[in-house]
Amino acid sequence: MKKLAKLLSLLLVFALSFSLLAACGGGDEEVVENDGENKADTNNTADSSNDGGVQSQNKPNNAVVIATANEPPTMAPHQHNAVAGGYMNILTHNSMFKTNLDTLAPEPGLIESYEIISDTEWQLKVREGVKFHDGSTLDADDIIASMEYARAQSAYTSTFTTFWKSVEKVDDMTVLVTTNEVYAKTLYDLASHYILPSELIAKGNEAIAETPIGTGPYKFVKWNLGDSVEFVRFEEYWEGTPAIENLKYRIIPEGSSRTIALEAGEIDFIVEVDNNDMARLEETEGLATINITGTSFNHLTINNERAPFDNRDFRHFMNCAIDKDALVAVALNGYGTGNYTQTPVVFEGAATEIPDKYDKELAQKYLDASGIDPTTVNFSCICSDDVKRRCGEVIQASLAEYGVTMELESMDLATYLDVASTGDFDACIGGYTTNLMLNFIEGKFTEKQIGGANWSRTVDPKFDEMYYKAVGILDDAERNALLTELANYINEVCPQVPTYGANVTRAYNDDLQGIKVSATNGLYWGDVSWAE
Repeated sequence: MKKLAKLLSLLLVFALSFSLLAACGGGDEEVVENDGENKADTNNTADSSNDGGVQSQNKPNNAVVIATANEPPTMAPHQHNAVAGGYMNILTHNSMFKTNLDTLAPEPGLIESYEIISDTEWQLKVREGVKFHDGSTLDADDIIASMEYARAQSAYTSTFTTFWKSVEKVDDMTVLVTTNEVYAKTLYDLASHYILPSELIAKGNEAIAETPIGTGPYKFVKWNLGDSVEFVRFEEYWEGTPAIENLKYRIIPEGSSRTIALEAGEIDFIVEVDNNDMARLEETEGLATINITGTSFNHLTINNERAPFDNRDFRHFMNCAIDKDALVAVALNGYGTGNYTQTPVVFEGAATEIPDKYDKELAQKYLDASGIDPTTVNFSCICSDDVKRRCGEVIQASLAEYGVTMELESMDLATYLDVASTGDFDACIGGYTTNLMLNFIEGKFTEKQIGGANWSRTVDPKFDEMYYKAVGILDDAERNALLTELANYINEVCPQVPTYGANVTRAYNDDLQGIKVSATNGLYWGDVSWAE
């Protein structure tokens, strides 16, 4: 019983301790790799002047048009780990537990209640009367089939699908999950599971991708490749019929084109605001903006399996040679914070020892210690949007001062994700968003995530040993102390080159009500409506 009491106490600690310094918190994507660009959009040339303020062209039709920079790789929620896909999946699907936008803590979703039977046994009560878009009703078979299916898609889901020993049906509306061992992240990992109809799962991956059926507030209508994705509200949604009838995501890769379209009233909401336009949008009548501290952690990912990135001193050299404040100024127009530490500073368990800083003399010492002639180093860095390209240009110039040549290569999102996950690259500009330190370290640095989120392809037995020890510790002070020790060690190893923590920014028509965005980019569109 003592252990059980400690476990219950831990859940309360998690629910309270991960609220951030920002005004808002969390999103429904637990851990997702940040995305890239697509083909240039040339159709948005509307005059942005509007003396009477911005007027939506979509409001009379009870529609909202959302502009995003990136086309999703797929509509199937378990077949990618891209932010762009996550924006679509949260419309069509629900998880067992949903993420509280303020605290980032999990709370009941498709599972309406749970009971901790023992240290390793969790009994889940399925919510009654929930409908799928195909008219079928949610039950325990759908939960079990979805969990087993997610585990089978391990390339994208292994961060949240390896913790259980078994999943058993108790009755039609009850599931028993038995974990491998005492596991501090059980509810967080369950919150990452989107639930599909068991009959659809039986049809296989292709059917799931072509007909993305879930229990979410919106139903998938049509994907116009290279242009837009359309959704219509689900009238039988279990949390109540959404106020907005039609949602459309328009794919507009170029930042200034998104801004012009919003000012012209052609779109109503920008996901990725061009930071060069943010100040102007903040002053535009009829528009509202969001600018909060986020959990997105961005970095120059370097493939540790390839020379010269297999040399620790050379990695430290790169980290010290690049002015991260300049990256924030150029790439984000100041909307972020420069980083030299390998893990986020916003979570409990953050590092206390950061050996690197922007220091040319220190950079030279690391370069000399590496034994590498910088003039022999010529590598390619892939980028997937204009922000990452601007970031890459600053890095390119910084390294060139020492004789290192870095060539920038732009890729469409699908190719970028495939190349990065398979390790067929030298370096890339990337980012990672999560809701707690355990998830970040697991995703970016454990060996099992090679082929998943561990794009640096780092293998260090001490990373894995300390991580798995931490995830089994129930006492928060003891666990966070170990995480800090691990974060300090990761800084010593320096597997990648951190760049900055990006703020969460949005811009939208201020007649939209119920807009609330978390520090992990989460937004529940089922809560949004037009002002009367």
